[in-house]
Amino acid sequence: MDSLRFAQACNEIIGIDRQRKGIGTLSEKTLHAVLKHYYEPWDDGKEVRVGNYVADIVGEKGIIEIQTNDLGRLRKKLEAFLSVCDVTVVYPISAVKYLRWLDTETGELSDRRKSPRKMTAYDGFKELYKIKYLLKEPRLHIRFPLLEIEEIRYLNGWSENKKKGSSRCDRIPLAVLDEICIENISDYESLVPTSLPEKFTSADFAEECGIKRPAAQTVLNVFTFTETVSRSGKEGRNILYKRNFQENSYLTFTNE
Repeated sequence: MDSLRFAQACNEIIGIDRQRKGIGTLSEKTLHAVLKHYYEPWDDGKEVRVGNYVADIVGEKGIIEIQTNDLGRLRKKLEAFLSVCDVTVVYPISAVKYLRWLDTETGELSDRRKSPRKMTAYDGFKELYKIKYLLKEPRLHIRFPLLEIEEIRYLNGWSENKKKGSSRCDRIPLAVLDEICIENISDYESLVPTSLPEKFTSADFAEECGIKRPAAQTVLNVFTFTETVSRSGKEGRNILYKRNFQENSYLTFTNE
């Protein structure tokens, strides 16, 4: 992604609409609005009806759908769009996140605090799992923009400090750090660490990628479907996996 152009998109969307109308008051959330403006700055290409659905963006390279949560909601829409043209699904990842709290009674907004958790493209696989049956479609492309984000949450939770069980108000993108593009099914290969042994478990994969084992199991489930890896017996109660391709370059992600 172009970091300068992304910053310009942030300034145009956040600097005008959000400051004028206030936090959380618009029907389209800030993160979605900025990404849509980044991928298509001209209004003519936005919100275009294609068959029975409205696409976020329609251009020369097909349709772009920006989904900031729950890819499962796109299933029927994607099926319809893929029958006529290429479709790129954009799912942003909060690689670096700052939290702020909005008091629903006073309107006071807390100072920004950095979240200790850093997310990677592997965190997007729990969403890819929801549309797994479409991942072999040659017209489907996936993009994971890795962003620095400020998340604003309402102080409306059930705990004493009102933070646990709270609801999200908005997410404000601050900068783009990287973008992982999966243009075709072979691109999944670059997400399998070359440092893994010939046969490996989900625990091995989790350790090498710096993610938790349940997340690694989800990633490997998707990789098995895309035939990036295959099951190769068991080691005790653990499933063994092996690559279905020759080792090549590997994109490194860590949660350190």
